[in-house]
Amino acid sequence: MRWIRQNLVVIAGLLTLAYMILPNIVVMVFSFNKPAGRFNYAWQEFSTDAWKDPCGVADMCGSLSLSLQIALWATIGSTLLGSMIAFALVRYRFRARGAINSLIFLPMAMPEVVMAASLLTLFLNLGAELGFWTILIAHTMFCLSFVVVAVKARVLSMDPRLEEAARDLYAGPVQTFVRVTLPIAAPGIAAGAMLAFALSFDDFIITNFNSGNTVTFPMFVWGSAQRGTPVQINVIGTAMFVIAVLVVVTGQLISGRRKNSALLK
Repeated sequence: MRWIRQNLVVIAGLLTLAYMILPNIVVMVFSFNKPAGRFNYAWQEFSTDAWKDPCGVADMCGSLSLSLQIALWATIGSTLLGSMIAFALVRYRFRARGAINSLIFLPMAMPEVVMAASLLTLFLNLGAELGFWTILIAHTMFCLSFVVVAVKARVLSMDPRLEEAARDLYAGPVQTFVRVTLPIAAPGIAAGAMLAFALSFDDFIITNFNSGNTVTFPMFVWGSAQRGTPVQINVIGTAMFVIAVLVVVTGQLISGRRKNSALLK
């Protein structure tokens, strides 16, 4: 009992982590299943057929490619705009700054169905044709707030004396930003970009309202669940999860090596 009390926080953390990872493990396991019917909900027998032919289901890889394109462009757009907004809110004083700070949180606090309906109303009033571009605009808009919050937190923790030191050493504004400010803010920008990519790729509600006849991967998965879930969906899910884990682990290893190098110097 004493050991449990001393390690209670660690045990609770490990149990929470296991609870969060459990659905991903189920997806991994069932990516090697060979279902007897249309639905991949009961284990039948081990098979690698789905891994050998991940695009064996009609239109699935097309919808996956479309989701990746939208997520990539939405990430680029929201990261650029969000980073500039975050720097402006932290570094400059102007009218309505407090109001803008509050408005930034609205897309994060607002239910997705409300935002989806509002965006649909906007696009219909503008006479825009629903499809790739309306999805991209919608994704960029709701990802923007998450990027601003992530980058803003990083910028607030930056020591302004480092930039002052660079200017004292005759570095120009551009050189100071590229050589000092940007590397320090890079972890926050990267975190915001990864969050934006994940949110855009995973979104269903906003996409469903503003997609028209365009089908993204989450919409394909939802439609497949109505008539039969192919094993290839589990394959794609497993691949995306493994890639995400590798990206995070690689980032941690690089960060650890940089810290060790700095300590050795």
